[in-house]
Amino acid sequence: MNFRVGIGFDLHRLGPNTPLTLGGIVIPHPLGLIGHSDGDVLCHAITDALLGAAGIGNIGELFPETDPALKGVSSLGFLEKVVALVRAKGYEIGNIDSNILAERPRLLPFFPAMSERIASALGIESGRIQVKAKTMEGLGEIGAGQAMAAEAVALIFSK
Repeated sequence: MNFRVGIGFDLHRLGPNTPLTLGGIVIPHPLGLIGHSDGDVLCHAITDALLGAAGIGNIGELFPETDPALKGVSSLGFLEKVVALVRAKGYEIGNIDSNILAERPRLLPFFPAMSERIASALGIESGRIQVKAKTMEGLGEIGAGQAMAAEAVALIFSK
């Protein structure tokens, strides 16, 4: 088997009057992620990790913020498009490991739904998607509750 690994990262500021979407799930919170699409930092980090693993560019190239058609769209659609590109190159997804960096809200209760939603978009079993979260202990913009970030690692393989 031929294995490849990719790393993804994304960061967005939080602001009022927008829903907080992480892993394709809307989470109750007074602030949401500000981004051209739905701002879903988790899906964005996974998208970049998959693109990097397959050697086919990055999220900004494939889904530029200058494209008006992408304003407000679900980032799960990015995952659906990218998995098709990964498979077209002859690869399958082994697993995804990810961290959400956020001071609040507490995200643990939402992990199973996030894993299910992401797995569905990628066409794989939810057991191959790991979602975790870390606080920043009150440090920096994330720790002050002004932003959220996510990082992801993707393992892909060809037979």
